[in-house]
Amino acid sequence: MASHAIEIKHLYKIFGPNGRNFVSAVRDGMGKTELNAEHGHVLGLQDINISMPAGGIMVVMGLSGSGKSTLIRHINRLIDPTAGEVLYDGVDVCQMNESALREFRRHKTAMVFQKFALLPHRTVLENTIYGLEIQGIPADASRKTALTWIERVGLEGFQNHYPNQLSGGMQQRVGLARALTNDADILLMDEAYSALDPLIRVDMQTVLLDLQKELKKTVVFITHDLDEALRLGDKIAILRDGKVIQQGDGQDIVLNPADDYISAFVREVNRGRVINVSTIMEPISGEPNGLRVESSMVLEMAARIMTAAQASESLVVDSSGKPIGKVTLSAIIAAMVTPADHKTARAA
Repeated sequence: MASHAIEIKHLYKIFGPNGRNFVSAVRDGMGKTELNAEHGHVLGLQDINISMPAGGIMVVMGLSGSGKSTLIRHINRLIDPTAGEVLYDGVDVCQMNESALREFRRHKTAMVFQKFALLPHRTVLENTIYGLEIQGIPADASRKTALTWIERVGLEGFQNHYPNQLSGGMQQRVGLARALTNDADILLMDEAYSALDPLIRVDMQTVLLDLQKELKKTVVFITHDLDEALRLGDKIAILRDGKVIQQGDGQDIVLNPADDYISAFVREVNRGRVINVSTIMEPISGEPNGLRVESSMVLEMAARIMTAAQASESLVVDSSGKPIGKVTLSAIIAAMVTPADHKTARAA
């Protein structure tokens, strides 16, 4: 049975005419600076190993030049690797012939770009059905499908407008509708919200999360913003200079940064929106009663509930409602304000 997970194994990308000749040297320790200075080649990706969850949102994060956009373009092979594998349902995309790759791109993947990539001479509806036209889907069926997704992303009534008549946020909704209309298993989003104003950006994040609850696509989302990564990602991989520095869920990265580079990223994070109640709960003592909060709830939400109920302590329950621990408001507040430090976190 197809899982729609993506496995990236030992992926290297060295830009230059003879990149393959230097893979072994890079494996043996040759760095980016030395490779460029001595051989005129650029190290884009170095030994990338990531398991991207089926039906979940995988966020790849890093600063400019970290290799994140290069990485996402290997998934639909807009860039050919120098070495390594990109497996989808157990099939290596890097080994597909031209015909198989064309079918994979048309039917299995859809991409949402930072700059929207809309055709200015086509209306919202015409932009949305573009992928279905390429697939040869009949016009009536294409129109019906496209109108459904235009409505779902909040653009009902705008189907006959042109891109230059829309705001940036609305244009990005068109890009999302176009991607969803293709009904691809994999949704690739390369800095999709980075050009948007902060409030519109948060709104689009909400749109994606709401749709994902139902659709459960395999989403690969590229960003340079840690808050965005933590809000969206079921799993996060942080890149630096073409290498994966750390990967895991948001809570693990915030609580256990791998090194000082990651610590600098997470230092100003609102921990209350990342850490779950289960992480700081204590064993139950005595007969369970009183206020209850779910173990998966983030600290900020639990604090609001307890403050509103004027409760200094609450039971923690699992998804079935069974008590599994307790938590105090003072412990929540302390965990929310304690800065992340990878040395003390790991020592603890």
